[in-house]
Amino acid sequence: MTACPTGIAHTYMAAEKLTQAAEALGHEIKVETQGSIGAENVLSDNDVREADGVIIAADKDVDRSRFVGKRVLAVGVAEGIRHPGELIERVRSAPVYGGQDGGAGTAAGAAASAGSGSGKERSVGYKALMNGVSYMIPFVVVGGLLIAISLALGGHPQADGGLVIPDGSFWKHVNDIGVIGFTLMVPVLSGYLAYAIGDRPALVPGMIGGWIANTGALYGSKAGAGFIGAIVTGFLAGYLVVWIKKVRVPRFVQPIMPIIVIPIVATTALGLFFIYVIGRPVSWVFTHLTGWLGGMTGSSAVLLGAILGLMIAFDMGGPVNKTAFLFGAGLIASGNQTVMGMCAAAIPVMPLGQGLATLLRRRLYSEQERETGMAALFMGLFGISEGAIPFAAARPAQVIPANMLGGAVAGALAGTAGVTDAVPHGGPIVAVLGAVGGVPVFFLAVVVGAVVTALATVALVDLSERGKGRKSGSAGDATAPAPAVAVAVGAGVGGPSGTDAAAGAGARTEAAAVAPRGSVPGSVATAGGGDEGGERRAPGGGGRDAGTGDGDEGGDEGHRPGAEGGGVPADGHPVTTPAPSPEVLSGYLTARTVRTRLLAGDKEAAIREMAELAAGTGRVTDVGELVRVALAREAQGTTGLGEEIAVPHAKTDAVTAPVVCFARSAEGVEWGSPDGTKARLVFMIAVPEAAAGDEHLRILALLSRKLMDAGFRARLQGADGTAEILAALAEIR
Repeated sequence: MTACPTGIAHTYMAAEKLTQAAEALGHEIKVETQGSIGAENVLSDNDVREADGVIIAADKDVDRSRFVGKRVLAVGVAEGIRHPGELIERVRSAPVYGGQDGGAGTAAGAAASAGSGSGKERSVGYKALMNGVSYMIPFVVVGGLLIAISLALGGHPQADGGLVIPDGSFWKHVNDIGVIGFTLMVPVLSGYLAYAIGDRPALVPGMIGGWIANTGALYGSKAGAGFIGAIVTGFLAGYLVVWIKKVRVPRFVQPIMPIIVIPIVATTALGLFFIYVIGRPVSWVFTHLTGWLGGMTGSSAVLLGAILGLMIAFDMGGPVNKTAFLFGAGLIASGNQTVMGMCAAAIPVMPLGQGLATLLRRRLYSEQERETGMAALFMGLFGISEGAIPFAAARPAQVIPANMLGGAVAGALAGTAGVTDAVPHGGPIVAVLGAVGGVPVFFLAVVVGAVVTALATVALVDLSERGKGRKSGSAGDATAPAPAVAVAVGAGVGGPSGTDAAAGAGARTEAAAVAPRGSVPGSVATAGGGDEGGERRAPGGGGRDAGTGDGDEGGDEGHRPGAEGGGVPADGHPVTTPAPSPEVLSGYLTARTVRTRLLAGDKEAAIREMAELAAGTGRVTDVGELVRVALAREAQGTTGLGEEIAVPHAKTDAVTAPVVCFARSAEGVEWGSPDGTKARLVFMIAVPEAAAGDEHLRILALLSRKLMDAGFRARLQGADGTAEILAALAEIR
């Protein structure tokens, strides 16, 4: 069973490899796939019941409650491709999953079960954090939009420029529902973060701990610890539960441990620890920051505005943010409205900046993140800074510094011009309603701050992605965020995970059941998966104009426009028969997109050469853009599949219709494949954004499965000319 943001091709490769290995070892195997293109070959309850063991590879937490009593082995997808037979043998001696330990049932257990011999997975902390963020996002979006809509449609302007929704009105009730959503946001983040580490017993302590963290009154603070406090309580709850599970208890107590003992003990211990130990420093920070700001009111307005902007942007609802906000709001009554003006300019910068970043560099974000970005833009207009929390929680090292930079700029500009705000609220809405003095500079400060945040976020995220790409390029697919494969010897592994990762689109899950021939029925279940959502674009990667050629000796570029099956094909061999070429991959791969000899000597040059080959179809509007997107995909994790195969792919509007290219390299191209082989058979898939869903996945799935056939690969390598290559490729169905 797997869940991972990229690499569906590896999922099918691993499934085919495990199937072949099981057959060679005398087993029967059944493979189930679940994900973006739906469930296929679904395993029954009988498959699971008859299983002797389960092999799972995943980059996030998965629900393994069905496998209680089964032997469980967790690995990375690279191991499923490279050592499938060894995995089937190893699972026979794997530890039995009891459902109450930190074994294979949790993210922590998955990492422990994988061992040093498996393909590398995302860290436990990363997977747990993404799990919490993915569950938090709907609460942020629903709560924030309901509050914004109720203010826009039901708010009555006041003399001071504020908005008030009359008590008992329809829109007041809508607003209250939105507030509930926002209130639940922090506990949900904490609870599902804990769940990813400690499984179901950690859910209650995680959620209650998150509620305590967000309720400052419980530990003598005027402000709660916000989403940062929720992350702390989530990790504490998860690992506390994992530790309690290891305590030996009498057999008669074991049945009530996960439903009574562990939740009660963990919740009580965590709650009291936060109130008496962590909460006191939070209260101390709030009190002393307020006093420190009070001593700065007579200092430079620019410096004070920058500091307030930094504080507003730091934790978005946490103690630092609330200190700055309440400090500004408290001075309104004394007649000093300039401090609130600085805060009001900084408040919308974070959601507006993060939303703008998803528009500026869409390919750096998953589809879910893009949708959250649109909601954040809307929330920003109404001064709801929490719209940026999902981005900060998912990428704190990149987003929080960018938010603080933009907030400081906005606050400093507002302070320089003496912008005022007569109401304790921020964002463009208060300026539209007349509460702000110095409106032109206020809007300038908001816009500049948001742009600075967006540009800084894009730069930092892009830098981080390129750093990951360099690591994956040096270590191969074993370090790339590729999907994993789960195999159960004796029974099926099926069904979707109970969670869904950030930001990406739907994950893919595979399962297979295997039984030894001529023996007591049993099976090996394999699960693998991945998702192709959210291709990311990195800067760089040039590209020649469409239609230019390399001038290779085979005359690959010297074709003339004509029918898809006619004219002079890319390898220079004239078509001598009027019969149409066989249809390959729904007609996306034709004689015009086949090259018998790839001239490039490295990955980047090969991708550029393939992009130019695709341009010959007339379906590519921007070769350079296609190259950049394909290289950005490589930065996420190599598309070298092993067995001398590479399948670079891109989702971009630089192509007007799906196109698939194929080329052979005599010398081979270093592609960072998991088995260390150079790529000699290279397929390139390019699809427009609008067609990037099931069609993209379907092409990858068909290719990946067929390319595991050694005979098919041999026929491709030995084919003489384009016609024979197309005849071999026509076997892909």
